[in-house]
Amino acid sequence: MKMRIFLIEDDKALADEIQQFLEKWGYLAMIAENFEDIVSEFLSCHPHVVLMDVNLPFYDGYYWCGKIREISEIPILFISSKNDDRDKIMAIAGGGDDYLEKPFHLELLKAKIDAILRRTYQYKVRERIYLGEDIYLEQGKALLFCSGREVELTKSEKKVMEKLAEQKPKVVTREELMMELWGMDEFISDGTLTTLVSRLRNKLKIYCGTDLIMTKKGQGYFIA
Repeated sequence: MKMRIFLIEDDKALADEIQQFLEKWGYLAMIAENFEDIVSEFLSCHPHVVLMDVNLPFYDGYYWCGKIREISEIPILFISSKNDDRDKIMAIAGGGDDYLEKPFHLELLKAKIDAILRRTYQYKVRERIYLGEDIYLEQGKALLFCSGREVELTKSEKKVMEKLAEQKPKVVTREELMMELWGMDEFISDGTLTTLVSRLRNKLKIYCGTDLIMTKKGQGYFIA
């Protein structure tokens, strides 16, 4: 499930730039089109967070923030060229969760969105690392899914998959993997690691129908 961002910004060039940037990072960004009826569009797209400009046609962002607050507690991040403290106070007091002044770096916008989503949905959504088509790892509990079905992994296998996924596509040395596993209850030797990775590969082949884990001879393992 992609996190949906509803972008209420009448500067078409800026809106397109933000949309392309966010979608590059895996978000689904939807741009408002009907500035006379923002609420209807909001209800149609069911976003996880709203990016709200202040200066808009017909009614300003404060007005629409108030209207959304009548029906939803969804997080709202204001993005505006207004840099007066009074404007920031109005935005937060009117129901906004944060305020970002224009011009801004897109990386800072993403950081603020990530922080808002973590605070709001941390018990509902975990970050996913996609390893292939319909194959992803949910961080936190290292849950691996193939075509919507969870792959049953042992504690050690989860450790290996999480390390490889986090470093993808870099090579993880055998020594690094053994260091990760030494904190477990079982003793991990060089031979044990070889057996563990072999068993994990066979399991992934059965569940996912593909060879996810590759070998870099003399170095370690990686996921392409």
